[in-house]
Amino acid sequence: MVKGRRSEGKVALPTREAILEFIRDHPGKAGKREIARAFGITSSDRIGLKALLKQMAEEGLVERRRKALKRPGHIAAVEELEVVSRTPEGDVVAIPTDWDEAEHGMPPRVLIMPERGRKARLQAPGVGDRILARIRDRADRDGGIAHEGRVIRILDRRPTTIVGVFEERPGGAGVVRSVDRKDRRDLIVAPGDSGNAEDGNLVRVEIRKSVRLGPPRAVVREVVGDLKSEKAVSLIAILTHGIPYEFPAEAIAEAQAAQPVGLQGRLDLRRLPLVTIDPSDAKDHDDAVHAAPDTDPANPGGHIITVAIADVAHYVRQGSALDRSARERGNSVYFPDRVVPMLPEELSSDLCSLRAGEDRAAIVAEIVVDANGRMRRHRFSRAVVRVAAGIDYVRAQDAIDGRTDGDTAAILDTVLRPLWAAFAAVAKARDAREPLELEIPERKLVLDGAGHVKKVTVPPRLDSHRLIEAFMILANVAAAETLEKRRMPLLYRVHDAPSPEKLAALSDFLATIGLKLPKAGVLLPRHFNGILRRVQGSEHERLVNEVILRSQAQAEYAAGNFGHFGLNLRRYAHFTSPIRRYADLIVHRALIRALDLGNDGLDDRTIDKLDEIAAHISATERRAMLAERETVDRLIADYLADRIGATFHGRITGVTRSGLFVRLDDTGADGFIPLSSLGADYYLHDEASQRVVGERTGETHRLGDEVEVRLVEAVPLAGALRFELLSEGAYLGSRSRPRPRRGSPERKAGRRGRPESR
Repeated sequence: MVKGRRSEGKVALPTREAILEFIRDHPGKAGKREIARAFGITSSDRIGLKALLKQMAEEGLVERRRKALKRPGHIAAVEELEVVSRTPEGDVVAIPTDWDEAEHGMPPRVLIMPERGRKARLQAPGVGDRILARIRDRADRDGGIAHEGRVIRILDRRPTTIVGVFEERPGGAGVVRSVDRKDRRDLIVAPGDSGNAEDGNLVRVEIRKSVRLGPPRAVVREVVGDLKSEKAVSLIAILTHGIPYEFPAEAIAEAQAAQPVGLQGRLDLRRLPLVTIDPSDAKDHDDAVHAAPDTDPANPGGHIITVAIADVAHYVRQGSALDRSARERGNSVYFPDRVVPMLPEELSSDLCSLRAGEDRAAIVAEIVVDANGRMRRHRFSRAVVRVAAGIDYVRAQDAIDGRTDGDTAAILDTVLRPLWAAFAAVAKARDAREPLELEIPERKLVLDGAGHVKKVTVPPRLDSHRLIEAFMILANVAAAETLEKRRMPLLYRVHDAPSPEKLAALSDFLATIGLKLPKAGVLLPRHFNGILRRVQGSEHERLVNEVILRSQAQAEYAAGNFGHFGLNLRRYAHFTSPIRRYADLIVHRALIRALDLGNDGLDDRTIDKLDEIAAHISATERRAMLAERETVDRLIADYLADRIGATFHGRITGVTRSGLFVRLDDTGADGFIPLSSLGADYYLHDEASQRVVGERTGETHRLGDEVEVRLVEAVPLAGALRFELLSEGAYLGSRSRPRPRRGSPERKAGRRGRPESR
């Protein structure tokens, strides 16, 4: 144990240097508890330690990764790494697995030193392996690699199969080009090992032998599609992320055997004129809504809002093949060219979907709000509903704005206007609650018949969107409240407050544009909203929205509740989309058990596994987001591939030690500008101000700057774009320029910038 200094009966806190040394000596294991134990800090002294660590985080001396503390932007003496490539000599190169690229720039590369003898056979890592390695600086930085590492142990071996594109070679041989962004190897396929693959086929191959020199060899195990097919791009993401896209035969059989429900044990709400309001291309309609004035004299100006949600729990029984496959998927995945549903289409697009004019099973939330939108009471029931009309967001908004068509004219006064009246009340409560109000435009790719991008649009955000969103939040809160009141375990949708490290970085950035983040007390969404209002309409508006978004934690599922920071809610659960989210199905089953609505409620075995399920579906959600984003990147890169040399307007969205990330205005495409391509100056990375500054000229490029760029490379298979910067930056005086620390990488290596003549 490292003893702290004792003074007047109390153990003095360790110095900053001692804490940093402890963190350095205990990589990945130095949390607050471990530091307290190491320095003999107990009981009330831990409050002081907590404050000290918080202060060090705000000063940028440490950062929290999961529950451990690390030195920001530094590679530890012992680090978990992922092997990502090989040098021309055959040695492997690795990068840290837990590296915040947006925060610290490109991850440092580590050259893994080969072992000898028996150890070499046991601990020879390959590309894709996850390893624990001891790191030290390299005296000789050949290839720009500043660190070398020796393997302590291999934590996880890479799967021996990968997905790639087959290219035919004479004599029946071929080459497979991996589609993995981090593994751009070419694999040699010998004659006879091609498995009847043809040129351009997407194939799954097994690596036959890992060789130290030369490209590895592989055998084709499966031809999974054709790169020229209209849905090939999303297929790449599906395969590389291991997203299940074919249902087991048993699950299909169960879905095909499903029958419509009867009225027994259910309310008959078929005369209630519910409507669905969804995107125009939606096929799975989870929810339908209705609203009417509350006639209770005790609730003047109040409304009764009905939210009917597809009763998926009736069809997907716990332990069934349908349930197992739905849990494994966790959620539906929405690509620009296809949907990989959580449930077979017999259910997701038919029996469970609340289609207009058809009787459907539903779990219905009846919610009473007062004139100011505050929830007074709610109740849940099982029912049979018949949706009166299914319309899309634009038609619903057009009708309210006076542009009705044949269908919407018939329901304007009886259905749509009461909905909007209730929404006006609910919006008051929402405004009073002050959830986080970020304005980040969402782009939509429009594809042609061949699966290529035809155009990129930014759909407007309408009140019809806000109405459905507000009603769904209301129903989700009602579900969480009901289950808590009945002491029924559930899955919460939780969203943590920003970490102290993120807040410190945000505060530093805001200070560069004259804004200040409040420090006193607990930070709430309204504090961020105040900043957003101050920059509204200014040159900094979009930039500040982006930076605040990056400071936020990621929402997830959990069996324990710690609230939803972004929505500013104490309790929140997902109830409204059981066709496409497994979490919602769990909440439905919990309601059924808690309210005695049937014999298909949440069972004890599932309750015991809620933590495990929460972790799994949080992971499948992140997997889906990544796969969707990569597919969009590949489609956009393909869209721009024939425009090499064209110039575009964009904005700097990321500043790292390796270069600048730029997002184009018209398509939303993201590309990279290596710092080495900027010119003849030495560019220093000023992390706090999110900028790079020419050491000699003071030329500055900063996050959020509008820029003009030239497209110099597009790689559709990797979804990668590379730009050349054409815009001239602003210039700082010599006193305002950052100074590189002695011995820093910038000082030694520098970054070449654009020639002075430009």
